[in-house]
Amino acid sequence: MSRQELADLVNAHLHGKTGRVYELDDNYIGKLERGVIRWPQAEYREALRVVLRVGSDRDLGFVNTRRLSVVRPAGSGVADVVRPDAIVQPGSDDVKRQEFLRAAFVGVGALASPSMLLDLLAPLRPSDAPKRVGRDEIEQVRGAADLLISWGHSHGGVGVREAANAQLRWFAQLLNAQCSEPVRVELHEAVGLLGHATAHMAFDACAYDDARQIFKFSLACSEEIGSWHLRAKVLSSMARQEIWRGQADLGLTYAELALVRADRLTATEQAMLHTARARALAKLGRDQEALRAVGQADDAFVHSDPAGDPAWMAYYDAAQHAGDTGHALFDLSVQGRRTDAAGRLKAAIEGHTAGYVRSRAMSQTKLASLTMAEGDPSEAAQIGLAAVADAGRLHSRRAAMDLAELHDFAGRHARRPEVAELRHRLGTVLAS
Repeated sequence: MSRQELADLVNAHLHGKTGRVYELDDNYIGKLERGVIRWPQAEYREALRVVLRVGSDRDLGFVNTRRLSVVRPAGSGVADVVRPDAIVQPGSDDVKRQEFLRAAFVGVGALASPSMLLDLLAPLRPSDAPKRVGRDEIEQVRGAADLLISWGHSHGGVGVREAANAQLRWFAQLLNAQCSEPVRVELHEAVGLLGHATAHMAFDACAYDDARQIFKFSLACSEEIGSWHLRAKVLSSMARQEIWRGQADLGLTYAELALVRADRLTATEQAMLHTARARALAKLGRDQEALRAVGQADDAFVHSDPAGDPAWMAYYDAAQHAGDTGHALFDLSVQGRRTDAAGRLKAAIEGHTAGYVRSRAMSQTKLASLTMAEGDPSEAAQIGLAAVADAGRLHSRRAAMDLAELHDFAGRHARRPEVAELRHRLGTVLAS
């Protein structure tokens, strides 16, 4: 991992554990590596142990340097005084760290380019996967999947995609290990879910071919063990990617394929899939069918019972349902048909919690575009500025594409000062 990738994974772990947003960066990781910071705060140490899979702070080379040397004022005979500039006497761990760093970096400065630095990593081999797995390994896979899912919702999928790919490749090896039949089923489901999270990160980065390949891997995992629930989730995401990239007919096929045995799915899963159908039908210009699909999604969601849903469906709450159906109706509204798209998008914005920055930002952007198209441009500009504030912090190319769409809608009212300010802000964010 690069320093920033490691920082991103630490941030994601801490966010998933505490619900708070952390902003460790590559500069902070560099200070840890150089020994500038030798004893980070407890929550950072815990996160680094989890992400780097070690058992103790000592394994990471951390040393508690708060035991400052004590200096007695000469001839005073008074109480001990700690001098601010007192030299910290290095322990054996400090000496070992310094010796290691000197040896490790001799000659590195002579390398000509960053690409040559990568050659230093060429001999590295991935760690061997265990020959037999049990529930401990399953929990590790689930933990990795949860971390990536949480990170995607709060930060977007671009930043840690390579790290996610590496995690998936390593954990996929476990599928060939020896295990009992119940463990085999759970393992395939856990690895399939990790694959789905990794594929969704590629989708969010608009790396469509990579996403499609990994989605197919996850779908194969679901088929191997007959998991209708995982199959529905993967096919739903495959449908959404195809709809997003302009292949609405293929997206409709995936959504309807997932609904072939709707009786095996929960009401929440059915709502999710009918929403995907509605989005595809709206893109295809089949307005009446799209409206009926939204109605079917609403009818299913009324009977939603989170207690009976798979754990990965927890994201699909009332705010998510309002946002997804609002997105489906958006295409009908901008074509002049009267819908309640605006009301649904507002409900989504108000309902999304702090962990779902990407969903809230994308609903805000759609609402701003819709208001710019058929409402008050001044109100649309206010909504749009809020969307920029959220979306500007994300690493999501999908969110950026929505902002570009808003920039186009705002062009109709470019002479208004507040709209001009919005377009300037949008241009700045999109340029970065």
